[in-house]
This record gives sequence, structure tokens and C-alpha cells, in this order.
Amino acid sequence: MSEPTIFELSSPGRTGVTFPQADVPSTPLPDTLIRENLPLPELSEVDVVRHFTRLSRMNYCIDYGIYPLGSCTMKYNPRINEATARFPGFAYTHPLQPEETIQGNLYLMYHLQEWLKEIAGFSAVSLQPAAGAHGELTGILMIRAYHQHRGDTKRTRVLIPDSAHGTNPATSAMSGFEVVPVPTDKNGNVDLEILRSLLDDTIAGIMLTNPNTLGLFEQNILEVTKLVHQVGGLVYGDGANLNALLGIARPGDLGIDVMHFNLHKTFSTPHGGGGPGAGPVGASERLKDFLPGPIVEIVEEGNEDYPPLYGFREPKYSIGRVKSFYGHFGIMIRAYTYIAMHGPEGLRKVAENAVINANYLQARLRGTYKIPYDRICMHEFVVEGKWADAPEIIALDISKRLMDYDFHPPTNYFPLIVHDALMIEPTETESKQTLDAFADALIKIAEEAHTQPELLKSAPHNTPVRRVDEVKAAKDLVLCCWLPEEQQ
Repeated sequence: MSEPTIFELSSPGRTGVTFPQADVPSTPLPDTLIRENLPLPELSEVDVVRHFTRLSRMNYCIDYGIYPLGSCTMKYNPRINEATARFPGFAYTHPLQPEETIQGNLYLMYHLQEWLKEIAGFSAVSLQPAAGAHGELTGILMIRAYHQHRGDTKRTRVLIPDSAHGTNPATSAMSGFEVVPVPTDKNGNVDLEILRSLLDDTIAGIMLTNPNTLGLFEQNILEVTKLVHQVGGLVYGDGANLNALLGIARPGDLGIDVMHFNLHKTFSTPHGGGGPGAGPVGASERLKDFLPGPIVEIVEEGNEDYPPLYGFREPKYSIGRVKSFYGHFGIMIRAYTYIAMHGPEGLRKVAENAVINANYLQARLRGTYKIPYDRICMHEFVVEGKWADAPEIIALDISKRLMDYDFHPPTNYFPLIVHDALMIEPTETESKQTLDAFADALIKIAEEAHTQPELLKSAPHNTPVRRVDEVKAAKDLVLCCWLPEEQQ
């Protein structure tokens, strides 16, 4: 990398801070606290600012360009979300304040619950879970609690379509269930014949992602939910891809009993690096009493002169808290702002534009890249990053070469049911010009794969860091700082 470390930039005697003269007598530190060697870098303020500014310009981010990570929904985060999240009345609230003093916060949480109920067609919502996978775990624990509450202890198996997110089987196993995979049919849907053969009174439920990880709407969802309900099982909806359905279809109306919302994906807030996120859970009438608490409710009705009084309540058969205090409040503010700014018609346009953008991009790439399940897609789609007449090229090479064209790569090797998968999600916030530039780069790379494959195998060429060893980078972590020899 061309940028030296901050230790290499260090120059003896240079300072960025001048401490004021002490106005109290100096006191020696205890010997046990004194180090013999403390090699801190010595730089001026401008040295530090320029160093970190140069480093920041080496990072690719959503504020720089398209971030087409399928399944991750890295869409633009409207700046007004950040402004409202920093309102002093929100930012400086302490979670241990009395309810009477945080009525504004509770108003926001209550109405966010109500909006999420309406958007997804559920009877109740809990805002507690901290992220999507945490919401999954919450939902499956609710299904387990429901069966146990009824004394139905023979239900030990959870069905997971092979087009599900990888967290689904992990969630079920962590909750004590046996995971039963369900294969996908040739059209990208749950294979109904095999599903029927697996159903009996040991089925606790099914975890269904819709649209699934192929970017396809589950065409048989009404039949799937009916079949599972007929044997006494429940349906968990993985709501990670709800942004494709906003204002168009409601999971609760499709037979989903419990579902998590990825607030940070569906209602903005970029979440690269594992956070921040929020994974509220919505439940049908039969499961709402099992939601984690506390939930915000109106505890005293208002009138023309006084607003209602909001407070916390525990659901009747709640599985208990799943998060300290009340969840990730800052993300709730951003989601509330996003929903309020768009309104019902705006949210529908979000979904429509996300679907149109993905289908436009898919159409541009059809014929150049193989599309294994070639249907009208939802907000994302999957192509194969491999050609029979260019056998040495794999999906990873394509992604590395994309970086030379100044684009962030799409998701690689997911879902697992597609060979050398490239999963692309442009999001609704990208213009036609950006989509065309991205498609042009992918088409050019496909041409290079056949005429100059070495360009792809050795890519990237134009980035601060060339191709890294992914396995070594992931498993051989060096997290301590490196010091020049003279400072060691």
C-alpha cells in the first residue's frame, strides 16, 4: 500500500497538541505504571488529518458509488435520518429515565410498532431484537414457546428451504430443533412434492425467505403456508428482503406467523461491518402473546387537551427480554424518519424502483452471463460467474476485476445452490446511468475473460492493495500494530 503507517510518518519532536502549563503541583506516577518505552508517533495536526484523509479515500463506500451486494441491501442512507437521530432529545436520553420523562421516545417507538404492523400485516410488533439474525432467533424461540405452552412437545423439526439465508439453519439448531432441508424446484420455488412428503406432526414450522435468496418471489407461498398449517406447524418469514414487497404484498396476509424486519436494510441505514442494525419481530394473532418485551403501549388515553400517556408492557406469555433495555433506539429513529418521509405511496415506489432496477440490470446481462433461474426477479438476482469456454475464470476473478473499473463487487458464492454465484442487488437509489456503467463494466469483463483471462486472474491492478489471500486474511489475523525497528 502506498500510504505509510502513522509510525513511519513520525518525526522526533513534532507535536500536534500543546498542553497548558499545569496549575497544580506535579505528582510522580507510581513506578508500576511507568513504561520504559512508549513509542507513540510524533506528528503535527495537519500530518494526522492528511494521513487519515488519504486512508479514507482508499475505502469504497456507499457515499462514493454503487454497492451492489446482493442480500445485503446497501442502499443510500438519506442524511435527514442522521439529523433526526442526533436531535438532543433523542441522543441524550438515558434508558433508565422514568417513563414520564421520555414520552417523545415512547411516542416514536409506539408509532413505529404500529407502522410496521400495518406494513407487514401483523397483530403486534416488538422492537427489541438487535439485528436480523437476532430477530430470527427470537421468532424461532417464540414458535418453540408456542408449542411448549400447548404441551405439544413432539414437534422437534424445522424445515429450511435450500434457498434460505445461512442464518436460518443456524438459528433452528441453536433453538434445539432438527434442521430438515427442502430443495428448490427448477423454477426457483420450494419443491411442493418434497415438502408434502416431509410434513407430519413432528414439524414445528418452516423458515421461509420471500423473496428468496435467488431474488425470486415464492410463487407457491399460499400453498406452502397452508400445508404447514394443516399439520400444526407455524411459518417463520425471513423479512430480510421485505424492501421488494413494501406496499405491494404483506407477509401476514400470505400466512406468515412471525417475521423479523431488517430495519437497517428495508428502511435504510447502511450496515457494513456487522452493524448497527435492528431486527424487530412482528407476530400474528396466535403468536403475539409470546413476543419479547417490553412493548410500548398507550397506558392512558389522551383527549383534546392532553396527549396519551405511553408506557411499557410485557406480553402475556413473553419469551422475555432478548436485548438489554429496549433495542437499538438510534436505528428506530432512522427507520421512523424514513417511513414518515416516504409515506405509503413513497414506500411502494421504493419497492417498485428496486424491482425495476434489478430487472433492468438482469436484462442487460442476459446472454453474457448465465442466469440459472431466469424469471422476472425482485430486488436482486443471481448470475453464474463462470463460462464453459473460459474454464479458468471463476466468480472471484470477475469481482476482483470489477474493482479495476471502480465498482464494488457483488456478493460472491451465495446462494450455495448456484455454481460460482454472483448475487447482484442494485437497490432503488441508483440511476439508469449508474446501472448502465455497471453493466458495461461486467460485459467488458466477460469479454476480457475470453480474450485476456490473465487480466482477471491477476486483478485488481488499480487499487491501493492488490489481490489478497482471502483465506490467510480471514484466518491469520495480525491485529497488533507494526513498529519501525528503531521504535521497538
